[in-house]
Amino acid sequence: MTTVRTTRTVAAASMGLGCLLAMGVGSAGATSTIASLAPSTYSAQTGILAGKTIGIDPGHNGANGSHPSIISRKVWDGREYKACNTTGTSTNAGYSESRFNYKVAQYLATYLRSQGARVVMTRATNTGVGPCINRRAAIINAAHANVAISIHADGAPSRGRGFAILEPVASGTNNKVIKGSIRWGSVLRRSLLTNTEMPTSTYDGVNGIKFRRDLGALNLTKVPTVLLETGNMRNSRDARLLTSRTFQKRLALAIDRAIIKYLKG
Repeated sequence: MTTVRTTRTVAAASMGLGCLLAMGVGSAGATSTIASLAPSTYSAQTGILAGKTIGIDPGHNGANGSHPSIISRKVWDGREYKACNTTGTSTNAGYSESRFNYKVAQYLATYLRSQGARVVMTRATNTGVGPCINRRAAIINAAHANVAISIHADGAPSRGRGFAILEPVASGTNNKVIKGSIRWGSVLRRSLLTNTEMPTSTYDGVNGIKFRRDLGALNLTKVPTVLLETGNMRNSRDARLLTSRTFQKRLALAIDRAIIKYLKG
């Protein structure tokens, strides 16, 4: 997430669940645990999230870097004024974080909708600018989401790898959802460890969890929210996973499973 991007609202995923699951999930090389995330598992849960609203914030945006005057504008993040958004990071080969974030968000939205959920996304393409960090929080708050996730990847020194779940610290605005956000982060952590190959971060937080008071997505939220740094795009092992369509789908399924557990478990 080393830098940040912005777009506009409520996104959709165009591919059917069966098609997405057919492309790589449970394929050769998957562990038996990961292989359990099979189409039958999800078809059996059709409607399980009916009546629930899920907020998805794919970090950054594809055209942020071409509009520095827009994304550098100062906005309130719940504690201080900072840049509207940033460009995000990339792998050493140039695969952008904004693209990764958006791909995973699309897969996740498709799975959730197949289970009856209403999905609200903070941007609908990967070709736009913004929205600003305060606008992203406002979109999800206005939707009265039952739970939300901001999807990112990191751009740290290459020796570090693994995921970190960033959780909110009371800011005034978010005070009522701190407890729920902490529980959501714990459920998500377990699902990522069970259902993906990504380990907990070797450099950020403790056992995959870190509290942050400097992120607008967390400071301004009024719904249970975490920010997921899925892996380090500058680490070669993480980069191979993050740029893999198979891993992106497994990640989305792991998040989906965690959402069901959080809301229904």
